[in-house]
Amino acid sequence: MKKILVVFGGCSTEYEVSLQSATAVMQAIDRVQYEVLHLGITKDGRAFYYEGAEERIAEDTWQGKECFPATVSMSRGIPLLWVEKDGALLKLPFDIAFPVLHGKNGEDGTLQGLCELAGIPIAGCGMESSALGMDKVLAHTLVELAGIRVPKSVYFNTMQEYETGRSRIEALGLPVFVKPVRAGSSFGISRVTEPDAMDKAVQEAFAHDSQVVIEEAIDGFEVGCAVMGNEELTIGRADEIEIPTGFFDYEEKYTLKSSAIHMPARVTKEEEDRIRETAGKIYKVLGCKGFTRVDMFFTSKREIVFNEINTIPGFTSHSRYPNMMKGIGLDFKQVVNEIIRLAQQ
Repeated sequence: MKKILVVFGGCSTEYEVSLQSATAVMQAIDRVQYEVLHLGITKDGRAFYYEGAEERIAEDTWQGKECFPATVSMSRGIPLLWVEKDGALLKLPFDIAFPVLHGKNGEDGTLQGLCELAGIPIAGCGMESSALGMDKVLAHTLVELAGIRVPKSVYFNTMQEYETGRSRIEALGLPVFVKPVRAGSSFGISRVTEPDAMDKAVQEAFAHDSQVVIEEAIDGFEVGCAVMGNEELTIGRADEIEIPTGFFDYEEKYTLKSSAIHMPARVTKEEEDRIRETAGKIYKVLGCKGFTRVDMFFTSKREIVFNEINTIPGFTSHSRYPNMMKGIGLDFKQVVNEIIRLAQQ
């Protein structure tokens, strides 16, 4: 029986979301085929092998007497988890790592790079595509080179660059979105409609990353598409985000307080086919494998504009990605176990 090491938590602002996603993934894994091992990473970056009930992960009560300091071996060969337990150093072999961490220090290629260094099969994207997915500027550059429209933008490495580059921002017009170049779940992102609000928005974005990008606001609505596969792709239905406030921020993403998600998207079949085809092309351009959610805008002129990819999207049974796959007849358990199968190719 093969062993799947599910990695959860993370030194990230998206720690709590990871706990929910990882628990759902663990409970969906086929226990006839696979044994599940748990590697939890705390908010301050400590790694523990966890032997307790999976329900306590979702509750964030997993840290305690059933946790043991652990680290993944960097040596190639049989993937190993070194665990310090009861005064002894144990080695636990496993077959596949399944990272279910969102945002920095988990979704950005750092963990994937360690796995690739050690020759560990990974469920999902590898280091390069994960890093590209987290870096909005690099992802947009490559996708635009492939002939797909992206928002007009400018980016800055320092506040001083921002101060001297105001004319470049003015050329974008208003409203604009001010974003950290590398962040997830809309942390540090602001929608700016008045010039006086720009300084505060840029300072907030710099609080989350060392680079800031300012993008034109696209006249349209956001659509997403779930993509799964390595060489041959399975592409789910497209969904649509209805945002009365004009900005799908962290609170809206996880509470839908005033927003709504329509699955399938309220577009024609021909339009949805174009959205799905474009999602598959972006997936290939950015070197994705396993699974990724591709987010785009659909404009008032019926044009498709790339927004971003999420290489480890929200992954509970009611999240957007599984629901888009459900639209083509694949339930959550089928999706999770297919991702594990793809990791073995």
